Amino acid sequence: MAQEDGDLDSLVRKRVRALRVAHGWSLEELATRARLSPSTLSRIENGQRRLALDQLVTLARALDTSLDQLVETATDDVVSSPTIDAAHSLMRWPIKAEPGMTVVRQRMTSPPPDNAARMRAHPGREWLVVLSGTATLLLGNRRFRVETNQAAEFPTMLPHAIGAEGGPCEILGVFDRDARRGHQRDGGPQRPDGD
Repeated sequence: MAQEDGDLDSLVRKRVRALRVAHGWSLEELATRARLSPSTLSRIENGQRRLALDQLVTLARALDTSLDQLVETATDDVVSSPTIDAAHSLMRWPIKAEPGMTVVRQRMTSPPPDNAARMRAHPGREWLVVLSGTATLLLGNRRFRVETNQAAEFPTMLPHAIGAEGGPCEILGVFDRDARRGHQRDGGPQRPDGD
């Protein structure tokens, strides 16, 4: 257990320094933001001072992160494989960093429905990127053309549907927990709207 505590302690110290450097801040700048002296911050980063919970909370806020993210332990499962739903031509990847988020890759061949009654609306947010081809996103009364490497993000309380334009397209969609539930209630799997 002492070894694990030492590893976590070292990891947290490295994160504090790496986040400070990523923000482009000197020791003095972060110390001011965290209401610590520069020498205290230096000793924290260099392992010469004990990490106190109240200081970690203050440092997390000053670094614009959460305490959970600051002390999160490293994980060995960096690479993951998708689950495949062959019946719907879907691949899903769970996102570990955001509980409840789902990623779906889908190849679409049909245009979005012409019928407004087939558009869905439910709580949540969706984000998608077109990997290949061109997609048409219907959002309320608006029609958007989303081309390869373009992305779209929208609240799913707006009636919406998506489909291919001028041939097959492949999209990667990200759903928050509410959006995923909305698609499940609609009788479909965790999938983007459309065919």
